[in-house]
Amino acid sequence: MPDYHDDLRLAHVLADAADAATMDRFKALDLKVETKPDMTPVSEADKSAEELIRGHLKRARPRDAILGEEFGVEGTGPRRWVVDPIDGTKNYVRGVPVWATLISLMEAGEGGYQPVVGVVSAPALGRRWWAAKGAGAFTGRSLTSASRLQVSGVGRLADASFAYSSLSGWEEQGRLDGFLDLTRAVWRTRGYGDFWPYMMVAEGAVDLCAEPELSLWDMAAPAIVVTEAGGSFTGLDGRPGPHSGNAAASNGLLHDELLSYVSGR
Repeated sequence: MPDYHDDLRLAHVLADAADAATMDRFKALDLKVETKPDMTPVSEADKSAEELIRGHLKRARPRDAILGEEFGVEGTGPRRWVVDPIDGTKNYVRGVPVWATLISLMEAGEGGYQPVVGVVSAPALGRRWWAAKGAGAFTGRSLTSASRLQVSGVGRLADASFAYSSLSGWEEQGRLDGFLDLTRAVWRTRGYGDFWPYMMVAEGAVDLCAEPELSLWDMAAPAIVVTEAGGSFTGLDGRPGPHSGNAAASNGLLHDELLSYVSGR
């Protein structure tokens, strides 16, 4: 199996640079915010963080392609870095500390590009999570100061904690009934939102999470962190990986039951 240690170290360097840039503008009174064509917000910090990451990658990995939320795809080849400079921009612009920079390296393989490295860095929370293919998933302050992640062993839906982002997307897609049935079947629900539920699944603090509409840059890094922690990450259609435009993540033991509620079948 390939060794992705150097790529993981680079991803941490990229996250360090992004953290410094985003924290510098977090809660800034003069932060500039625009509305994109899809009616979602984008701040100057989103753009500057992605530009910073792209600059680092062009110097360190000039042959690799880059896909970012703000500036699209650049380059071609079997390796592609996927970047969401601020996952949780709505939180960021309102001063809510639940946001993160998501950085993933994907490699071409069966079924298309698959994540082999992922870093999720949430500096306002003082947290970072990461994983590399075949090497496990970890959380901590650095590569040398970390603890290994492991999903929970909860095996009954009635004992499970389920996390989600909001109700609106489920209703818009006609999946609200199944979603509500799931909330009634589990022990506990919380709307943490964005990247955080996936990291809590990887930590074993939450057992299930799902979202009805996402982009690749939202899912690539969380997908490998969850799976390397021993969990399952699929689309609502059950397709493994981050390519379905939506996501369901679990400790693996409850995944089929999760999908039976949220798939819409």
